[in-house]
Amino acid sequence: MRRVLGSKIALYVVLSLGAVMFLFPFYYMVVGSLQTDVDPTVAGAFPNPANLTAENYVAINERINLLQGLANSGIFAGGVIIGTAVFGVLAGYALAVLQWRGRGATFALALLVQVIPFQLLMIPLYVMIARDFGLADNYLGMILPFFINSTAVVIFRQYFLQLPRELFDAARIDGAGEFRLLWSVALPLVRPALLTVVLLTFIGPWNEFLWPFLITKEASMQPLAVSLANFISNIAASTSNPFGAMMAGAVVLAAPAVVLFLLFQRYFTSNDLGSGVKG
Repeated sequence: MRRVLGSKIALYVVLSLGAVMFLFPFYYMVVGSLQTDVDPTVAGAFPNPANLTAENYVAINERINLLQGLANSGIFAGGVIIGTAVFGVLAGYALAVLQWRGRGATFALALLVQVIPFQLLMIPLYVMIARDFGLADNYLGMILPFFINSTAVVIFRQYFLQLPRELFDAARIDGAGEFRLLWSVALPLVRPALLTVVLLTFIGPWNEFLWPFLITKEASMQPLAVSLANFISNIAASTSNPFGAMMAGAVVLAAPAVVLFLLFQRYFTSNDLGSGVKG
């Protein structure tokens, strides 16, 4: 009994130390964003309350529009999420449930796409979207290269493959079509996959820098990640506390992703996929 208790205590101690090590950079970022005078020493992690202020957020907002940047990032991420979820569900369902010639080759192609670095496609994508389609400085131009995500297709396919075939057979006998099967039978059972895809998809475009930097030249169209990069390289030196202003911008950029994860983390559990089958 004592050995089991000792093992649990040791496990909790190790997990607590790991959590502290993981969370400390976020804590230091928040503290740094609130400091009036920068303290780069270890003591800076435990600042004097008299040295805390919100002026750094005001300073960076005066030089880059944080709300506009957040709105641009939200539109960019939201458009990518919609495309990824819709086409990922449809393609994953078709690859897992429907029987058609070339299904295996199509799935192999979806896997192959994942090993191609996006940097190799960037130049032809830029030429096609900016010159041929005329979508530079346009939300659609930012969203299109990420609108279909092969990783989401693979995730949905694997979840759909776990569903009992009896569910679909029974629904087809009752006269349900494929879209009705997808909406009423399959989707409710793969909600963890949908939430996982939404969260992973959100983090990618929300933090994306290189493609929006290439496709947008107007400051009013740039996502917050691009605006912060421009601030760091061009404007930060003109502020009284560049370090604090940069940390403030980083906090604003990171906050939505952290909040989204905290809101949905409890849903990342597998459903009982066999609960709809009797016997």
